[in-house]
Amino acid sequence: MKWALAVLAPVTLLMAQDTARPRILGVAHIAIFAKDYEKSRAFYRDFLGFEEPYSLTNPNGTPALTFFKINERQCIELFPESKPLTDRLNHISIETDNAEAMRRYLGSQGVAVPEKVGKGRIGNSNFNVKDPAGHTVEIVQYEPDGWTARERGKHLPERRISTRMTHVGIIVTSLEPELKFYREVLGFRETWRGSSTGAALSWVNLQVPEGQDYIELMLHKDAPPADRRGTAHHLCLEVSDIAASMAALEARPYRKQYRRQIESRTGTNRKRQCNLYDPDGTRTELMESMTVDGQLTPSSKAPPPR
Repeated sequence: MKWALAVLAPVTLLMAQDTARPRILGVAHIAIFAKDYEKSRAFYRDFLGFEEPYSLTNPNGTPALTFFKINERQCIELFPESKPLTDRLNHISIETDNAEAMRRYLGSQGVAVPEKVGKGRIGNSNFNVKDPAGHTVEIVQYEPDGWTARERGKHLPERRISTRMTHVGIIVTSLEPELKFYREVLGFRETWRGSSTGAALSWVNLQVPEGQDYIELMLHKDAPPADRRGTAHHLCLEVSDIAASMAALEARPYRKQYRRQIESRTGTNRKRQCNLYDPDGTRTELMESMTVDGQLTPSSKAPPPR
């Protein structure tokens, strides 16, 4: 019996090591559908000031997607829509340092994973899973020979409105399954809960385990219609001074074709922010990193919407 235990213990230990969660370093990108691809490209390029390091085409030469570089490890991906009047969110992506280890780990946790990690057209290792709400979550590992690494140090103009995407927001109608997936399986840390009314919870922020970026769960009793989710499904860009950012936007030639008002407000989290919308209504939130007085905003104790 003692011999058997001595043999089994190392095997059990190796299995545990094999299925340990690799590091999750941050939010890599958000991918968005556009009804009018060229109009949306102009919004992110000419208004927000991001450059396109590379774009991809379909076999027939039509646009497949383009990438807007925020910093060396974050971007916005823009796709032509596949169907009209549908959700503008294609997927979100989180970065790991070992995609194959993450695939094995997620499989060991009961998450449906592909048989192997794929290589994207820009040379990075990736695969997709679904969270409990049905959102596609891409797991990406940047490879030394991938295009992301190839373009390091390039396409980072001074005119870009932000140098960091702090979070992406996704609609959730059932909180507990999402917490189990992101918090218990993926190791995200809950940092804040907020309520717009005080009666029901509106947001839960979950920070990646080995970084500062986070995913914001946008809580709804019932999900909005598929073509009206652009305010909830959003990306947030960090700025140091909302007033200065707004002034920069007002001075850009694209402002003449942007029909909405540009105004700041102080959010429930007591941070100054400004909401911008692409031609399909997908929201880009500009937000200062600190609260108006530098003090933390207490979490809400309101229950989830029912």
